[in-house]
Amino acid sequence: MNTISIVGLAPLIASLPGSATSGLFINHLENVLGTSFDLKLSARSYTAARLAEQKILSEIDRLNTVLSGYRPDSEFSQWLAAPTNEPVAISDDLFAVLRAFEHWNTQTSGAVSAAAQQLNQLWQQAADRQSVPTETERQQAVETIHQAHWQLDAEQKTATRLTQVPLRLNTFTKSYVLDRAAEVALNVQGIDGLVLNSGGDIVVRGHWQEPVSVANPQADAENAAPIAQLQVKNSAIATSGNYRRGYQIGNQWVSHIMDPRTGLPAQAVISATVLHPDAVTAGALATAFNVLSPSESEALAAQFPNTEYLLVTRDGQTVSSANWPTATVPEPSSSSAEALTTAHLISLPVKDKLWNPSQELQITLELARFEGRSHRPFVAVWVEDESGKPVRQLALWYNKPRWLHDLREWYSLQTDKAASVTSATRSPGEYTLVWDGKDDDGQYVKQGKYTVLIEAAREHGSYQLIRQTMDFNGKVKQQPLTGNVEITAAALDYREKTPIR
Repeated sequence: MNTISIVGLAPLIASLPGSATSGLFINHLENVLGTSFDLKLSARSYTAARLAEQKILSEIDRLNTVLSGYRPDSEFSQWLAAPTNEPVAISDDLFAVLRAFEHWNTQTSGAVSAAAQQLNQLWQQAADRQSVPTETERQQAVETIHQAHWQLDAEQKTATRLTQVPLRLNTFTKSYVLDRAAEVALNVQGIDGLVLNSGGDIVVRGHWQEPVSVANPQADAENAAPIAQLQVKNSAIATSGNYRRGYQIGNQWVSHIMDPRTGLPAQAVISATVLHPDAVTAGALATAFNVLSPSESEALAAQFPNTEYLLVTRDGQTVSSANWPTATVPEPSSSSAEALTTAHLISLPVKDKLWNPSQELQITLELARFEGRSHRPFVAVWVEDESGKPVRQLALWYNKPRWLHDLREWYSLQTDKAASVTSATRSPGEYTLVWDGKDDDGQYVKQGKYTVLIEAAREHGSYQLIRQTMDFNGKVKQQPLTGNVEITAAALDYREKTPIR
């Protein structure tokens, strides 16, 4: 999501706004709800922060056993396996989510549907055989989706399955879970505010204002410049897009977000970010706005007060609501090194030639995966020149400053607070960083040899270091890196800048 400094509670006691005795507790986990998970707590004590963290994770686990479509033992999966036309007593949470799907299916004229799973299966099969579904296959799927798939009885609190069509509670269910987890955390004495970020869907509650960056769907790296920045307080922000998950059929990238009305993948919009006080509303509209046209989205948003949105269309244009609360991302100054063209660079002596602004280094790395939930190791990624002098910090991930010395090559206490990033959900453990050829002062470096270092350390655990020198002379090249027990795979790709999709 971006370079995130994860700062422990103790060093920040008495440094936060709103309370002279408060502190900030931040943690990062992998493989929570199938993605990465960040939590940030404004707490009056370390004890309160840890108790709230435990309650957050316990509530997420509880709701996962209720709503997951991936766990065969979940309540939802068991209900799917029940015979059709037989009422089944279900929990309040499953009832609420099924009721919400009925509501949003109606509100969006069918753009949001739990039965869209039928289309995902159809297009997955198409990807497997490398040919798009036929018109007949799509129309049959659409007709199937438009049936009523369950019937709810509010008085008896039962749900009756009416069809055997595959269902999946995606779209806004993660937002529902985050909201419930935030609620139980705020009930802990000594918790003043919090931020929960599950793969880019964010809930901010209590006495806390969180800076949030909106990821650029056409430059999908953890540390890439965002397309917007805003402050979020007592609201939720959700982003849905086609740039991290989908299907490759020949030369065509197909979104995993399907239009249940046509049977086709979402096409006109590649990313939709929605800000709303209610998390479920933000999540549902973010999905719907990928399916609907921008004009349809505008009309739908008008029906829900306090809805703000930012859309990115297939051709890279942005469309926002009238009151979208964003601070403009500053454009590079014409007098800066960014303004140097390739022609300018060619006119320089070879020994003084600067980095070509049309090129970048992409660094991909995959952290070791463990069964179930796991903490991310401390990781530092930076670039050094030929003399060994650091020129650019690309990432620093940690949660306890007192253990930063375990990153032996890179040791520098960081106390800056990192913004949250809203983006399309990605798989846990996989990260992409980019180096644009600039140093930490924002100036382009000279072409030549530089060393990329990727350091990983686990508290009371292993230590690993990857070091690779590459000649950045304007000639594109790729370099795979040897993995280790913490960084299982990594690679360098010195390339021309190109949009992801």
